Amino acid sequence: MNVRRLIPTTAVAGAVVLGLTALSACSTSDAADGGNGDKLKVTASFYPMQFLAERIGGEHVAVTSLTKPGVEPHDLELTPRQIGSISESDYVLYLKGIQPAVDDAIKQSGVKNTVDAATLTTLEDHGSEVSGHDHGHEEEAHEDEEHAEGDGHNHGEEGGADPHIWLDPVKYAEVAKGVGKSLEKADPDHAADYKKNTEVLVGELDKLNTAYETGLKNTATKTFITTHSAFGYLAERYGLTQQGIAGIDPEAEPSPARIQEIHTIAEKEKATTVFFETLASDRTAKTLAKDTGLKTGVLDPLEGITKKSQGADYIEVMESNLSALQKALGAK
Repeated sequence: MNVRRLIPTTAVAGAVVLGLTALSACSTSDAADGGNGDKLKVTASFYPMQFLAERIGGEHVAVTSLTKPGVEPHDLELTPRQIGSISESDYVLYLKGIQPAVDDAIKQSGVKNTVDAATLTTLEDHGSEVSGHDHGHEEEAHEDEEHAEGDGHNHGEEGGADPHIWLDPVKYAEVAKGVGKSLEKADPDHAADYKKNTEVLVGELDKLNTAYETGLKNTATKTFITTHSAFGYLAERYGLTQQGIAGIDPEAEPSPARIQEIHTIAEKEKATTVFFETLASDRTAKTLAKDTGLKTGVLDPLEGITKKSQGADYIEVMESNLSALQKALGAK
């Protein structure tokens, strides 16, 4: 729950005009420093989209990510140059609802091949608490929607849909298949390679899913506590319960009432760990851990890869997340 600095639509619209004017004579994007030849110019909104574009596109694409390493995606402020580079792209891959400023810029870019990953799988509503092993918690989840709205995300435009689909390997594989097909249409000359690359990646994601299913099947507890309510799909997929400390600024101290609530939940569900993320402050997690006697750990929402990440790419970090969950949940 970082403090999200969202840019008003009017500001984006003005920047679009400025960006297009300033770059009308420019033919390369930030990452396309010439030498890309006939490669498909792909713009990805942030890391999970960049990973798909690079893995599926392979040698036939030149990928530019709008979100630089270490930048919290929700905090992204687009420069006129970035906005201009979107309009010069051959193909744009993004996830609507994560970065409103990006959504607006793409809408006004006029790029023919724009793909919203949210349309390639099914989005669901998740409150701060998400239970995958007991669907009788619907009322509790509904009550928790207030918390979810307070975590600063724009969880989609309708019904508070949760956009964190990439943290579920099964849904991410569905998105990968859709991206592969869209690249085949956008660049028919290399369709066979895109198809092959997609199959290889989907195979890796299937193995990751199996590892999670096996690794989290027998655990001492099913509840984990996190400062960022990003793991709803993951929790639902593997029969876990996510308890998010939603609506609390990571830089501020959590309220005594929420600390007590988390303490009660932790005791009841035998939860051991408060997880924080790599791109945000760990102050909230450490405060809660100190006041409730819990441990702290990292559960990476994979919104970006940095030197602090527990792995070099999506697959490796997800494997690290699995190890962290197994340890926290007491996997047998």
